[in-house]
Amino acid sequence: MMRRVQRWRCVWNCIDRPSQQLRLLHEGPDTVEELLERHLVKNKNENQLENQRQLTSTRREALCLYRDILRATRLFIWPDSRGILWRDILRENARTEFEQSRFESDPEIVTRLLIGGRQALHSAIDKLAEKHKQR
Repeated sequence: MMRRVQRWRCVWNCIDRPSQQLRLLHEGPDTVEELLERHLVKNKNENQLENQRQLTSTRREALCLYRDILRATRLFIWPDSRGILWRDILRENARTEFEQSRFESDPEIVTRLLIGGRQALHSAIDKLAEKHKQR
């Protein structure tokens, strides 16, 4: 078994980097600075990737919430005292609130806004269903 590994390692090194010095996986870095640099660079990249994933997921959640709001506003078809449909008023308000929060970068605030929006949507739908049952 060890012989196969050595043979493949030799073949791989010849194909991959024929002119470079052979460095095996179990050999560590030459200096402490090199060790720290390797791990710090990895952590920076991982943090950037994690922040990007979190930003993408909150963006996805925000779009999902916005679409859910638009779907829910279809049910509000009666006009207000000015004669404007509640559907249009609610859509306009949702749009302005999302636009105001568009460039918010603090993940805690974004999460709080998403949770608040989701709760407001659910309470509005529950109240609508309650009124519909009463009629």
